Amino acid sequence: MKQMILASASPRRKELLGLLETDFQIVPARKEEVLTTSDPGTAVRELSSQKAWEVAEKSGPDTLVIGADTVVALDGEILGKPAGEEGAQAMLKKLQGRTHSVFTGVTVIGVGKEDTWSRTFAEETRVTISPMTDAQIQNYVNHGESLDKAGSYAIQGVFGVFVERIEGDYNNVVGLPVSRLYRELRQAGEDWVK
Repeated sequence: MKQMILASASPRRKELLGLLETDFQIVPARKEEVLTTSDPGTAVRELSSQKAWEVAEKSGPDTLVIGADTVVALDGEILGKPAGEEGAQAMLKKLQGRTHSVFTGVTVIGVGKEDTWSRTFAEETRVTISPMTDAQIQNYVNHGESLDKAGSYAIQGVFGVFVERIEGDYNNVVGLPVSRLYRELRQAGEDWVK
């Protein structure tokens, strides 16, 4: 029996993978991630691969594992999750009035009876944030949705009012480029999606 696993506890990724209209289980990766590069596109591919392989190594045959990781980058610098409210404010001050990139890396691993295959890719979406006042930044941080998000914001939340323009896949910014993932799964040719 074929089984699909999302190696993430993210409710946003769960919702986005649900758009593929296929059954899947959630088995979050638990190990500490190890980053060996400062290049955002390479970093998300590396991190998604670590997550997916951790879960795949514990999975039986006929299992497809999907791992993903998202980072925000400004001028080539990776902006991870903020260290508290002050960190969130500092990040948002950097991002306001500018265009930055959001990278999501995805690794798909097919665990077979005889062999295992994998595909890893990264998508980039450019996001332009309107100028924000210090008061607007403080109000947003007080809202609470920025503290566990890469780049200190959730595009699908209250922060959406500050998004001036986006170039690329919106779902990539939320955390999973489902259009690209769908194409990759179709190319895998094992009827994982309709």
